Amino acid sequence: MRRARSPRTTFRAARVATALAAVPLSLAAVVAPAAAAPTAERAGTDRAATERARHDRGDRDTLRAAAPKGFRIGTAVAGGGHHEEQDYADPFAYDVEYREVMAREFSSLSAENQMKWEYIHPSRDFYNFYPADAIVRYAKQNGQVVRGHTLLWHSQNPQWLIDAEPTLSDAELEGILKEHIQKVVGRYAGQIQQWDVANEIFLEDGTLRTEENLWIRRLGEGIIAKAFRWAHEADPEAKLFFNDYGVESINPKSNAYYELIQDLKAQGVPVDGFAPQSHLSTDYGFPGDLQANLQRFADLGLETAITELDVRITLEEGETEPTAAQQAQQADYYQRALEACLGVRTCNSFTIWGFTDKYSWVPVFFEGQGSATVMTEDYERKPAYHALQDTLRAARGGRGRH
Repeated sequence: MRRARSPRTTFRAARVATALAAVPLSLAAVVAPAAAAPTAERAGTDRAATERARHDRGDRDTLRAAAPKGFRIGTAVAGGGHHEEQDYADPFAYDVEYREVMAREFSSLSAENQMKWEYIHPSRDFYNFYPADAIVRYAKQNGQVVRGHTLLWHSQNPQWLIDAEPTLSDAELEGILKEHIQKVVGRYAGQIQQWDVANEIFLEDGTLRTEENLWIRRLGEGIIAKAFRWAHEADPEAKLFFNDYGVESINPKSNAYYELIQDLKAQGVPVDGFAPQSHLSTDYGFPGDLQANLQRFADLGLETAITELDVRITLEEGETEPTAAQQAQQADYYQRALEACLGVRTCNSFTIWGFTDKYSWVPVFFEGQGSATVMTEDYERKPAYHALQDTLRAARGGRGRH
């Protein structure tokens, strides 16, 4: 996920420094989804089995019920990041309705922030697996798969790593990355369908993001291949992806991935997939060559996916809701993105970056913009939701491999 980072608040800066001291409180908060507080998991295995049976019968009016067999419709699990600066409790742990809707509607989950370095590895000798564990457990109970996000990225690194980096030798820094990848991927071996191994490693002109990415700046381009190899060693069954924004079209950035992946595969590096994030805006045209772009990566023998789709809207001055015309345009973008994925044989995973405006990242990072998801804050379905649902239903009998 691309983040136009705002300055850290005092709370966020203090959180990492106090991670170890706060373990008992943190444990109580993040274990809540698996313990007494949220009704969704208190209901237990019987209810989960019932939900899966209802889905299998196809009698639920949901996105996951509408999807073709084997096609995963996913969402990001809200938590961490901008949520910590809002006036609500952790959404996944404490919003029962949110969890219940997510269980009904989606067959794939991505951790919005909970598996990123600053959350899962907040100090050098401590891994905070509790939030990620809760997501993986919840997904299993609700018949969902999980996408892991992310292992090598220039952003959201913990402060301890940023502070220590100038004092570390190249060998020490590489050792830290290897340990992190193998410990995190190994913990969830057999439980993660796809991992975003390398995230946002290129700039728009197709050059490597060397200045911002401490791993590439210090260890060189070769660290990318090592990251994929280490992840594969830790979980040979997980599909390993490149993930980025701005690569929906055939352009210098996506061309750079196309060339790099060919080089890596020629070296025997276990690269399995390529994924455009697809953070779109109605202020700009839809990337009409999205399907052609996905297809050329599929032709390399790769799986493809849409991993972070949302479509933000610039609200008219003085308005708090989009116009009907804006909602129709948004619905068209959602539908066209899904059709592009469905049109490529290897595109079997389609994830929207949050499903309710209640917890969307967009208004926090894009001033004057919002309404980017497929449901309102009250979980009312927008035209974009119905566009996805209708498209999924239409594809149920039409995808040859299913």
